[in-house]
Amino acid sequence: MDINAILAQIDTEISNVNSPESLEHFRLKYLGRKGLLTQLTSTISGIAKEERPVFGQQVNSLKNKLLSLIEEKQKAISVSSKQQKLEPWDIGMPGIAQELGRLHPLTQVTDEICSIFKRMGFSVVEGPEIETEYNNFTGLNIPLEHPSREAFDTFYLKDYPKMLLRSHTSPVQIRVMQSRKPPLAVVVPGRVYRPDAVDASHSFMFHQVEGFMVDEGIKFSDLKGILEVFAKTIFGKNIKMRFRPHFFPFTEPSAEVDISCIICKGKGCSVCGRKGWLEILGSGMIHPNVFKHVNIDFKKYTGFAFGMGVERIAMLKYGINDIRLFYENDLRFLKQF
Repeated sequence: MDINAILAQIDTEISNVNSPESLEHFRLKYLGRKGLLTQLTSTISGIAKEERPVFGQQVNSLKNKLLSLIEEKQKAISVSSKQQKLEPWDIGMPGIAQELGRLHPLTQVTDEICSIFKRMGFSVVEGPEIETEYNNFTGLNIPLEHPSREAFDTFYLKDYPKMLLRSHTSPVQIRVMQSRKPPLAVVVPGRVYRPDAVDASHSFMFHQVEGFMVDEGIKFSDLKGILEVFAKTIFGKNIKMRFRPHFFPFTEPSAEVDISCIICKGKGCSVCGRKGWLEILGSGMIHPNVFKHVNIDFKKYTGFAFGMGVERIAMLKYGINDIRLFYENDLRFLKQF
């Protein structure tokens, strides 16, 4: 076979190929199992030995050219096909407006809370939502007989009895204090889980922000100062604060923190139960037993911790009376933020 004649024939035929079907027909004709290139290769054994190298080179050259032509034609057909699909569209028609998305109100409030503490020198750390029983309870000085450790108060994992869905973000406090040395100033945002019946003020899944500071000489007055800056930044400079004695296993002394009602300005209304105060978070000085569990010298270091529900803060900030609104994905509600 005259390879030069074949090359001329290929150039003519490829110029007439203008569809995927005709290109496939062209490929099979020359590169298929029974194609022309296979026939050329089978004739090598009948050629004189001294002519075989030259002929083999010509066959390889022909094959490479065929592959190159097919690849180029495939690209050309693809571009042409896309252009044909676009042609029916009238570019003069008005476009369809794309609505811009926005952050969920809980995400906005979480970011705002973390931003306030970051400006005061805290770093943001996140942790796993599936936790060990030790980090969620034991390391935080929560005894075995504590009600929160019962199965009806915590989501334990069936196949891993020592693992659970964390019931607060405080386990990250244990993780950080085990892996880092003081001084520490950390806030921890994240989802938490408790088997509560869903109503206007409870959900089986909600969000918390935990915060803690550990160093030499940390005092309760430092906690009060930090939380006052936070509360007045997020709720306004005119609010008042009070600390009420409370009990938490992981802090001693412990306190609940209230702010004057942002609706009635402390005079008493239906929102604050006629008391004039709204509870926003729990706090206290880190218990020495917690420091023992993480091998921090409680005689040298002291620290404070606090925790708040993001939904609670958002509901107070925006005057929302039902926690379920955050999770129903009603755009009429979400577009307000």
